[in-house]
Amino acid sequence: MRLLILGCAWLMVGIGVIGIFLPVLPTTPFMILAAALFARSSPRFEQWLIDHPRYGQPLIDWRREGAISRRAKIASVSAMAASFGIVLFFGPPQIWLKALIGLILLCSAAFVLTRPAPGRQG
Repeated sequence: MRLLILGCAWLMVGIGVIGIFLPVLPTTPFMILAAALFARSSPRFEQWLIDHPRYGQPLIDWRREGAISRRAKIASVSAMAASFGIVLFFGPPQIWLKALIGLILLCSAAFVLTRPAPGRQG
């Protein structure tokens, strides 16, 4: 079971890395999930992710406070808006599908925007 969880954790890291290059795929939620899976399968890899210079602090903020930084909120909501623009102009022709995608993105944006800002406790 431990190996299965470890494999899933690495899969989440892989998807998160892909998300760096694809604006429609978020990176941070996959890294948060990877850290949670590593916590159950490999403390060494969990620590590696927590100590990562780019993803460590957002993971710590999320674990401590469920917090998302202002910069990450702006980037996230901007990417969602751009993604919806792409869907509107180049997506499926069905209006109901565009509306459903818009509703999902709107709910996601509302969730992100309602998270507190990190207190940056030492």
